[in-house]
Amino acid sequence: MAGDDEAQPTAGGQRRGRLSRDRVLAGALAVADSGGLSSLTIRSLAAELGVKPMSVYHHVANKSEILDALVDLVFGEIELPVPGAAWRPEMERRARSAREVLGRHRWAIQLLESRRAPGPANLRHHDTVIATLREAGFSAALTAHAYALLDAYVYGFALQEAALPFEGPESVGEVAGPILELMSAGEYPHLAEMATSYYLEPGYDFADEFDFGLDLVLDGIERRFDPV
Repeated sequence: MAGDDEAQPTAGGQRRGRLSRDRVLAGALAVADSGGLSSLTIRSLAAELGVKPMSVYHHVANKSEILDALVDLVFGEIELPVPGAAWRPEMERRARSAREVLGRHRWAIQLLESRRAPGPANLRHHDTVIATLREAGFSAALTAHAYALLDAYVYGFALQEAALPFEGPESVGEVAGPILELMSAGEYPHLAEMATSYYLEPGYDFADEFDFGLDLVLDGIERRFDPV
């Protein structure tokens, strides 16, 4: 008879191996990625792992602990800047990596800064970003301002990108067609003009707007930077 921590046979008759905390968290990540946070329950996690729900509790106390750990996993995927290196390219690299990671885990945006029990990857990430700015000569105040501004931009863009009703430039036309019909009466001329002369032009990709905005943010921070 299998122990509580041993996965039950899958549909193909094969076992997935003994349960561990790492496997539980990997399963939770898979459930959240496929169905969002609302789909993540102990029961759905147990089904993903091929175990009974009570087996999950041998490795995590509750869903809150799972969420704390998932946030730490996400922070662990973001590339860290290098303290002592030139701050602007390091912040740019970190911002691009954060956006890419949030694109893979769209459910995570609302959680990243919300947890009261941050894990080691979370704390290491924040400490390293601060160290990169401080070692470049940023004052404590400008470090706080720059960090808040960069995260507001990156998180905000990722949130907007996740909410768009299309995936990539190829599907923009399918979504925009019915919307353009609503503008046919001429009540929204400026919106219609932007759509037809810019948004629906070949090659337009909303994702490209990230680079434009990030440059503006970094330019603004650089103008305020007066190394001591």
